[in-house]
Amino acid sequence: MDIKIQNLNLYYGDFHALKDIDFEINDKKITALIGPSGCGKSTLLKSINRMNDLIPNCKIEGKILLDVKNIYAPKIDINSLRKEVGMVFQKPNPFPMSIFDNVAYGPRTHGVWKKSDLNDIVKQSLMRAGLWEEVKNRLRKSALELSGGQQQRLCIARALAVDPKVLLLDEPTSALDPISTGIIEKLLMELKEGLNIVIVTHNMQQAARISDYTAFFLMGEMIEFASSEILFSEPKNKKTEDYITGRFG
Repeated sequence: MDIKIQNLNLYYGDFHALKDIDFEINDKKITALIGPSGCGKSTLLKSINRMNDLIPNCKIEGKILLDVKNIYAPKIDINSLRKEVGMVFQKPNPFPMSIFDNVAYGPRTHGVWKKSDLNDIVKQSLMRAGLWEEVKNRLRKSALELSGGQQQRLCIARALAVDPKVLLLDEPTSALDPISTGIIEKLLMELKEGLNIVIVTHNMQQAARISDYTAFFLMGEMIEFASSEILFSEPKNKKTEDYITGRFG
C-alpha cells in the first residue's frame, strides 16, 4: 500500500510542527525518517495512523492518502485505519498478560474468537516476527518475563496479527543492545516483502543499512528525500550533508 503525503501542515496550538510536507512512500520498501530531536519525524509518523488525534489542540491540513483513500477525510473509520496501519513504539510495551494474549488481543478486538483461528494467527505472527521458536513452549507465560529484544519482537508480532498493510516504527531499537538491534533489522528487511515500512531512527548507520529511501527533516520541514544510497553518499542539500557528517544534531 503506497502512502502519498500531500501539502501536509500540522499545528500544536500555535506551533507549526510540520510545514508543507509532500512526498510519496512506496510499498514493499523501508523508508527511514531522520533528523535531530524535535524536527517533526515522529509527528509525521503518528499522523499516518492518526495517533495525533489524541493530542489536544492538534490541527492538520492537507492529505495523507493510503492508495487513493484520504485518511483525514470525514467519516473515516479510525479502528479500520489502525488495523491497516500498525505501530511499534520506542520502548517495548507488552501488555501485562500472556504472550499468547498479547498477540491475540488485536484479532479479538476485530471479532476473531474461534480458538483454532487465534492459534493459527498467534503462531504465524510470532513466526513472522522471528520469535516463535523462542516462546512456543511458554505462550501462557507473562510477556513481561521476556527480554527487551524479545518484548520488542512481541510488539511487532502483535502489530502483524491484524494483517496490516503498513508498519510504522518509532525508534524501535534505541533501547536495545546491538545483538537485539541486529535481529530486528534483519526481521524488518524480511517483512518489507509484504509491507510498507516506515521507521524513525536517530541512528544514521541503521538508516543506511536497512532503508531503501531516507527523508531528512529539520525544524518541521522535509529538507531532502532520496534513495538512501544517494542521500548518504551524494546529498543535494548542504543541511543534509552537515547533518549526516555530524556537524550538528
